[in-house]
Amino acid sequence: MAFSKQIRPPSLLPPKPDKIYLSKELQAPTDWKRIFFMLLGVGLFFGVYYSPDWPIAIDPAGVSFVLSREGKAAIGLFLFAATWWVFEVVPIGITSITVGVLQVLFLIRPGKATYNEFMGEGFVKTAKVVFSDFMDPSVMFIFASIVVGLAFSRTGLTSRMAYRMLSLVGERTSMIYLGSFAMVASLTLVMAHTAVAAAMFPLLMTIYNLYDHEQKKTKFGKGLFIGMAFVSGAGSIVTLLGAARGAVAIGYFQEVVGREISFFELSFYMFPVGAVMVALIWVTFMIIFKPEKKTIPGLRARVKILRHHLGPVSWKEIFTLVLVFSAISVLSLRSFVDVFYAFDKSAVLLLTTIAFFVFRILTVKDLEDVPWNIILLFGGAMSLGYCVWETGAANWMAVQWFVMFENSGWFMFVIGVAFFVLIMTELIMNVAAIAIAMPVALVACQYMGVEPEVVLFACLVTAGMPFLFLIGAAPNAIAYESKQFTSGEFFMVGIPMSIMLFLVLSMFLLFIWPMMGMPILVGG
Repeated sequence: MAFSKQIRPPSLLPPKPDKIYLSKELQAPTDWKRIFFMLLGVGLFFGVYYSPDWPIAIDPAGVSFVLSREGKAAIGLFLFAATWWVFEVVPIGITSITVGVLQVLFLIRPGKATYNEFMGEGFVKTAKVVFSDFMDPSVMFIFASIVVGLAFSRTGLTSRMAYRMLSLVGERTSMIYLGSFAMVASLTLVMAHTAVAAAMFPLLMTIYNLYDHEQKKTKFGKGLFIGMAFVSGAGSIVTLLGAARGAVAIGYFQEVVGREISFFELSFYMFPVGAVMVALIWVTFMIIFKPEKKTIPGLRARVKILRHHLGPVSWKEIFTLVLVFSAISVLSLRSFVDVFYAFDKSAVLLLTTIAFFVFRILTVKDLEDVPWNIILLFGGAMSLGYCVWETGAANWMAVQWFVMFENSGWFMFVIGVAFFVLIMTELIMNVAAIAIAMPVALVACQYMGVEPEVVLFACLVTAGMPFLFLIGAAPNAIAYESKQFTSGEFFMVGIPMSIMLFLVLSMFLLFIWPMMGMPILVGG
C-alpha cells in the first residue's frame, strides 16, 4: 500500500471539492443592485418602445410635431443609456456599444424599414449609419486631445508644469485646489476645454502622486479631478475659443434674429458668470471634498529636488509645445479669419497626433495607454444624440417642454429653456442640445415678449456646465480616468452643483445682466 501511494503522489490527485479556489468574481455574492438597475434600464427601453402613441406637440406658431415609433424608441434608448451609465452596470464604453446595437436591431435609424429592408438590407443600412457615429469628427477630436495629454506626459512637460505651479502655490492643499482650478479656467479662455482637460489630467496626476503615493481614493483626489471637469466647463463659456457650442449658438441666433453677436460682446456678459462659478466651485469643494491633509509637509523641498532631476528643457518638450500651440493658434484663428475657418478642427488637431509618431515623441506602445473606454463612451454619446435628433424626438420634447411655460412669465420661460438645454447637454452633447433648443426657443421669444439675447446667453451658460453625467462633456469623462470616483458619485455631486448653477443664473438674469445693459424684455 505504501508503494502504491508513491506511484500516485498526492500532488497529482485531483483536488477535493473544498480545495477548488474560485476567482474573486465567482466567490462574490450576487450583486442584486447591479441586476436591478440593469433590468430597470432594459425595462424603461421596452416600456417606452411598446407604449401607446404619445400626444402630438404643437409649438406657439401652430406647427405640429408627431412622435413616431422611432422617436419613442429614441426616448426609450435615452432612458436606458442614462440608467446604465449612471449606475455602471457594465463598463461605460460597453453601454455605448449597446446603444449602437439596439439602434440597429430595432431599426431606429434611418426611418421605418420596408419589408425587404427588414429581411436584411435595412439592418446593413442602419448599421452603417449608427456605427459611423463612433468615428464622428467630434470623437476624433477627443481622441487627438487625449493624445496631446499623453505627449505632454511622456516628454516631461506635465511634471515641469506641475512642479512650477506647486512651487508657487505652496504646501496648503486649499491653495493647490485653487491653483489647479485657476490654471484650468485660464487655459479654456484660449483653447478647447477638451484639449485643456486632456493636457491637465497628467499634470494633476503628478500633483496627486505627491499627495498620495498609493493613489488610493481620497476626498482630495475626488475634489481635484471632479473640480477640473467642472471648472473646464465654467471657463469654456467665457470666449468662443473654449468650445464649439458658442459659435453654433451665435450662428442660429444670427439666422433667426438677424443680428450678430460679437466675440467681445459674448465675453463681456459671460466672463462674470464663469468667474463666479469657478470661485464657487473652489469654495464648495473645500466643504464637500475637504482634503484629509491641510498641507503636504516638505512639498516645496521635494518639488525642488524633482525639478532639479528633470534637467534642462529637452528638444522633445520644445517640439511638443510648438506643435500643440501651432494647432491651437490655427483653431483660434478659425473664429476670426475666413481662410482658417475652412480647416476642420478635428483634422487640425489630428495632425499633431501624426507628428508625434512621425518624430517619435510617442510610440505604438503609447497607443495602449489611450483610454478607449472613454473614446467608446463618446462614440455612443454621439450616436445617441444623432438618434434623438434624426427621429424627431428632440424637437417633440423641446416643444412639449417650452409650451409648459407659455403663461408663466419671462423669467420662468428663460429658466425653463436653460433647464431643457442642460438636460439635453447631459446626454447628447452640448452642440446638439444648442441645435435642438435654440431654433424653437428663439421663435417662442416672439410670443413671450422676451429679447432673444437673454435666451441665447442663458442657454450658453447651462450648455457649458453639465455636472451630472460623464457624457455631458469630454472633461467629465477624462476626469473619470483618474479612478478617484464612480459615475454615480459624479452624479450625486452634480445635483447640488447644478442647483447652484441655476441660482447663479437667476441672479444674473434678475440683477447683474440688466445692470450690465443686457436687454431682457421687448420694449423694456
